[in-house]
Amino acid sequence: MPELPEVETVKNHLNSLVKNEVISKVKVMWPNIIANINYQDFETKIKNQKIIEIKRKAKFLIFELSDFYLLSHLRMEGKYILKEDDFLGKHDHVVFYLESKKILIYNDVRKFGKIYLFEKDIDIYKVKPLSLLGLEANNSELSIEYLKTKFKRSTKPIKTVLLDQSIISGLGNIYANEVLFLSSINPYTKANLLDDIEIEKIIKYSKEILDKAILLGGTTIRTFKVHDINGRFQNSLNVHMKKNCPRCNSLIKKDFINTRSSYYCSDCQKIKE
Repeated sequence: MPELPEVETVKNHLNSLVKNEVISKVKVMWPNIIANINYQDFETKIKNQKIIEIKRKAKFLIFELSDFYLLSHLRMEGKYILKEDDFLGKHDHVVFYLESKKILIYNDVRKFGKIYLFEKDIDIYKVKPLSLLGLEANNSELSIEYLKTKFKRSTKPIKTVLLDQSIISGLGNIYANEVLFLSSINPYTKANLLDDIEIEKIIKYSKEILDKAILLGGTTIRTFKVHDINGRFQNSLNVHMKKNCPRCNSLIKKDFINTRSSYYCSDCQKIKE
């Protein structure tokens, strides 16, 4: 699943490809992807809109258009592809025809992605889905006090809590595994048991990892790539999909915590009870 660094990479690349383009028409092939309005209304409203800029909030892409904001969440395998022909593949679900004769396609093998459209007179950060998001994991405002307040009543494993986008946004499975390893925190440790030092480590390594991943274009594992551009952060991973701990050489364990694959070293990441 694309996480914050991958979505940031997609945003930057899309700006280089389609910023200032005008959408002449849109064709929705899979209506369920359009989340908050009727897909036919979506097609009508998007027509003749200029793409002013593409921004990002957590894992959401925000297309600022002339009169609307288009929000796009890629979920598991969503991606945008720019083409110069109108041949559509099996998984091409939303097609943006541009005045330049190029075609921007939203492609999604699993069809889990969602696209929202809001009038520009709405503060999109104060309505769902963006209003549900916690502070971004590499936000300078992320503090010990903020996370202590979020963690103190939770007896869930910290790995599960880090993936809760309403608490801390932008971290996904891969980066949560890496943050917990560098913080020497076992993923099964209950969130309310963490002390200030451990929370400070989570903040420190969340920022370091996400900032480095953004510089390297994200992590390319299996399906993530941006218009055939691969990220390089997978070369810096410590535990995710690894066999041995880079610190002590013990075997890395792989467990499923709430269905999410968790890689950790049980020697370096002792569980706290």
